[in-house]
Amino acid sequence: MPSPARLEQFNTAPTETVERVLLTCCHSLRWAHRLADHRPYPDLDALLAAADEAAYDLTPADLAEALAGESLTLLPDGAYSAAHTALSAAHAAYESRFGHVFVICLDDAAPEEALDQVLAAIRSRLTNDPEEERIITADELRRLARGRLSRLVRHAFFDPRP
Repeated sequence: MPSPARLEQFNTAPTETVERVLLTCCHSLRWAHRLADHRPYPDLDALLAAADEAAYDLTPADLAEALAGESLTLLPDGAYSAAHTALSAAHAAYESRFGHVFVICLDDAAPEEALDQVLAAIRSRLTNDPEEERIITADELRRLARGRLSRLVRHAFFDPRP
């Protein structure tokens, strides 16, 4: 659980500071504004529930904004060059088909299984129609934001200074 001091810092920091930090979790201004505006949160569960709700309410434009801030999935240290080539090709095919970067939440994946999961997911999701993929992408983005936010409040030092 996060320390009460970290959650208190989150709840009492200036809105602009909180929004800036929230944008590192999800690159949607609407999402960040909404979470910052609904403070204070009594506990981490309430904050995560609000983050999920805000993510579910993202419009297609908000989703595009959030996806534009995402980067490609990184390979674990020591991955072979063939893995880099395969992942680069898969990312390129995905981006060509759907017009945005591939996102997947790997919070529950063992590091040694991450590459296989990413490649399998890209290959599987390339067969989706655009609307189905938009729904899956929005859910993966929500899961990414939830994990980042949880780590921010649990482990990271929340510096309220601009």
